[in-house]
Amino acid sequence: MDAFSWTILLSSAAVGVVHVALGPDHYLPFIMLARARGWSLRRTLAVTLACGVGHVGSSVLLGLAGVALGWGAAHVEALEGLRGGVAAWALILFGFAYGIWGVRVAVRRRAGIVPHEHGGRVHLHANGAHAHEHTSPERARTLFWTLFLVFVLGPCEPMIPFFVAPASRGAWGLAFATGLVFSAVTIASMLVLTGVAAAGVKRLPLGALERWSHAMAGGIIAASGLAVVFLGL
Repeated sequence: MDAFSWTILLSSAAVGVVHVALGPDHYLPFIMLARARGWSLRRTLAVTLACGVGHVGSSVLLGLAGVALGWGAAHVEALEGLRGGVAAWALILFGFAYGIWGVRVAVRRRAGIVPHEHGGRVHLHANGAHAHEHTSPERARTLFWTLFLVFVLGPCEPMIPFFVAPASRGAWGLAFATGLVFSAVTIASMLVLTGVAAAGVKRLPLGALERWSHAMAGGIIAASGLAVVFLGL
């Protein structure tokens, strides 16, 4: 490869890391949901991986469509920006809705004794303690697909120039290599940040605040979406 190819590949990798690190919406939702719902590290990383693939894959497809239609990088980036606004507000609504549900859960536990039925047996959690999930498979699937859709809508604007520039010149090999490098680095960064932070947050003792964990998760997820809208993160 020539110097230009190495430069664009290394630049796309560096931008991929910064893109994730400066975007709290790339990891906070997974960290907070893992803490509130008691997900294992394996499950947390699996959900993060799936959403990461949807996140970068949608941008790659849009970039391909843009090149096929003869659009320039500026045109594709404009569409990515529009899509990004929709995704940010979708994340805000998701966090807000989840937070409201979390408040409802916390209020129901206020008495300190919470009955639960699963496996055909009813038992009590004293003092609002609730160390494991009783979410139905249907609700868990709904949560996952909602989160996945939000990330599919979420754009990877920084990738577009690195992908479109060589593709528009007919250098498809370099374009695909750039898209692959950016995607791999982005997903890897999401997994590392989420995994390390989730493992640390899981150890934090919340005490009496434990029953508010879902509400806090929803609030922080909504806040990460607001940061994208108003701070451009």
